[in-house]
Amino acid sequence: MKPLPRIVVLDTCVLISNVLRQGLLNLARQGCFAPAWSAIIGDEWVRNAARLWEIDVAQVQAQWDALQLAWPAADLGDVAQYKQGLERSDPKDWHVVAAARKALAQSSAQVRVAVVTRNIRDFHRAELHHLGLELLDPDQLMVRCLEQYPDRAMAMLARIPEYAMEYGRPREELGEILRRERLFRLNKLQENSRLPLRGLVGPQAAESGPSGLSTRNEEGMS
Repeated sequence: MKPLPRIVVLDTCVLISNVLRQGLLNLARQGCFAPAWSAIIGDEWVRNAARLWEIDVAQVQAQWDALQLAWPAADLGDVAQYKQGLERSDPKDWHVVAAARKALAQSSAQVRVAVVTRNIRDFHRAELHHLGLELLDPDQLMVRCLEQYPDRAMAMLARIPEYAMEYGRPREELGEILRRERLFRLNKLQENSRLPLRGLVGPQAAESGPSGLSTRNEEGMS
């Protein structure tokens, strides 16, 4: 069993998915890890969400501001100085690596820090490893959570259909949602474990933190 990172920098392409964003923040609220992002990631999220969802920028900015209030320790602010020395990852994603470097620099030597992204190919794994950082996709992170904190992960999985139903989507089976979100290993584990979750909508108890704006799977963003 591979250990969970303590801090995870969530790339814009992860935050843009309502299911992934709410699912991961659910796990963070349960203490599985601490989420992190930067001012640049926030700017990207606002700009891309407004364009992709064809809604007013002010509306998206309000959602980001609510996210900042819910997670005041997550924003790493300006990370520009931590881009220095980066060479092998895609330059447009240096700011994501820089955020992870800053998180590591501000933490104790024993803290594990990971970049979590859908765009794995844009990051050079060996370069991140040399910097003391991990590189994970959302599926890998959620699988580790299921292995290390099964009760917490199962509670999160029970909420996934509810997250997917927000903003106009019809009710869907859990497996269908997980496959659409490219959470293939997580889906296989939950199917093989015979968890009584498929097709169920979790309890309606309110969670802290803002809900998302869209359930679309958007790619191509750093």
